[in-house]
Amino acid sequence: MKAIGIIPARLGATRFPGKPMAHIHGMPMVGHCYHRTRLASGITSTYVATCDDEIATYVRGIGGSAIMTSPQHTRATTRTAEAMEHIESETGEQCDVVVMVQGDEPLILPETISETLKHFSDPKVEIVNIMSRLQTYEQFADKNNVKVVVNQNNDALYFSRETIPSPWNGLEGIPMFMQTGIIAFRRDVLLRFNSMEETRLEQIESVDMNRVLETGGRIRMVPTDAITIGVDTQQELHDAELLMKDDPTLTQYLK
Repeated sequence: MKAIGIIPARLGATRFPGKPMAHIHGMPMVGHCYHRTRLASGITSTYVATCDDEIATYVRGIGGSAIMTSPQHTRATTRTAEAMEHIESETGEQCDVVVMVQGDEPLILPETISETLKHFSDPKVEIVNIMSRLQTYEQFADKNNVKVVVNQNNDALYFSRETIPSPWNGLEGIPMFMQTGIIAFRRDVLLRFNSMEETRLEQIESVDMNRVLETGGRIRMVPTDAITIGVDTQQELHDAELLMKDDPTLTQYLK
């Protein structure tokens, strides 16, 4: 199975403009995402997909590969799909699986990225998404964190920025899981996703994986015990830097 990693990143994020180039331990955040993805076992090659010359220049300057994509994308997933088509055209080779790693997930571990690939041994699995457990009610209530509920097979039932399942009857025992920006697709599934119009619940929640669920697809959710932060604010940038201080993965690429 040939699996490639693609990191969609753009400077014009609404909540935190310029965040891929915001520094953590002296390195732009997108650099941490790039290195952690390339270190993942099973990933044959890693690319950053962007519409910004500043990001592309930086990535190429550290020896990475950058793919220029349209500035019109509103979803990371569609940017990733366009990048995959460019990569296949340039290399003349098709991949089997694309692992999308959002450019604002600097704490993600290489082994967590690799974990997604194991689940494709099941031919019924088409999309794999990592989810992490939220530690506090404040994180659970934060609308920047996309929550997910799953069925007994760990397939997603729904994604929301609201607190799901509802804490109306108390928090004890509630599975407070957050979707992370690590999503792996079979190649043809990603292309099919990219060809579809946005759906109503996707637009309401601003969560593109709801498009899959609304149209009858399945998403296998894989829990991780590792702490992850999708950086959307300056405070989260600061929190990520503190958590990364003692992360042994950092020493594998930051000299």
